[in-house]
Amino acid sequence: MAARILDGKSLAAQLRSAVKSEVAALSQRGIRPGLAVILAGDNPASRVYVRNKVRACEETGVRSELYELPANASEEALVDRVLALNDDEDVHGILVQLPLPKHLHVHKVLDAVAPAKDVDGFHPANLGALMAGEPRIVPCTPAGVMRLLKHAGVPLAGAHAVVLGRSNIVGKPLSLLLLQEDATVTICHSKSRDLAAIARSADVLIAAVGRAKLVKGEMVKPGACVIDVGVNRLPDGSLAGDVDFAAVSEVAGAITPVPGGVGPMTIAMLLENCLRAARASS
Repeated sequence: MAARILDGKSLAAQLRSAVKSEVAALSQRGIRPGLAVILAGDNPASRVYVRNKVRACEETGVRSELYELPANASEEALVDRVLALNDDEDVHGILVQLPLPKHLHVHKVLDAVAPAKDVDGFHPANLGALMAGEPRIVPCTPAGVMRLLKHAGVPLAGAHAVVLGRSNIVGKPLSLLLLQEDATVTICHSKSRDLAAIARSADVLIAAVGRAKLVKGEMVKPGACVIDVGVNRLPDGSLAGDVDFAAVSEVAGAITPVPGGVGPMTIAMLLENCLRAARASS
C-alpha cells in the first residue's frame, strides 16, 4: 500500500493566507512587517531561494528589501550592512542567505544579527533559548517540519525519531523540537555505524544530509513517517530529495515529496517569524 503524501505545499498556502490577513491587520496599526535579505556572491541556488522568499513576501504584504554584495565582499562590509539594518526601525527581520563565499566566517556574520531580528533563528541567543526549552525564534525548516507533523497527526510522544544530519540549521534544532514533544531522538551523521539498522528502528525518520536518494526502501520500518528535507539537483537537471521516494513510498505510512513537501513550509515559517518579530517590536 502506497504511503500517504504529506502535502507541504497545500498547508503552506493556508499558513501564508493567515499571515497575509495578520499583516493587513498589523498594517492598519501603522506597522508593516519588513524583511531585509542579504545576498553575497552569485550562487545560482541561493538566487533561486532568495527569489522565492521575496515573492512570498510580496504575496503576503511583507515589505522586502534585497541587498546584494559581490562575491569578493569583505567580512567587514557584510557585518557593517547587518549592523545598519539592526538599527533600521522599518526592518523587523534580517536574513543572510547561506552559503556565504568561502572567505567569510559564517558565525561572525550571523552573530552580528540582532537576536530579535534573526528570523532564520540562527543566532546563538535564539539557539540557546531553544536548547533551554524556551524557544523564541525557531529555525524555519525545523519549525516547518514540526508544523507538518502536527498537521498530519503524526504521534510523537514516546515515538522513536531518527534524524539523519546534525547541522545547526536543521538536524540539531529539529532534534531539540522533537525532544520537546516527548519523542525519543537519535541523531545520525557520517560517522554513525550501521545507519540502515538505526533508520529501520525509526517511527519517524527525517533525512537532512544533502545526498540524493540516500534512504532506500529497506532502510525504513513499515508504516513509518518519512520526512525528506533534502533538495538535490540530479545530472539531468531534475530535483530529488535525500529519500528514494518511489521505493520508500511503498514501505512508509506517510512521506513528504520533493518538491512540494518541506520546502514550502520553510518559507511559510520565515513569514511567520517575520510577522512575530514585527509584533514584538510594536
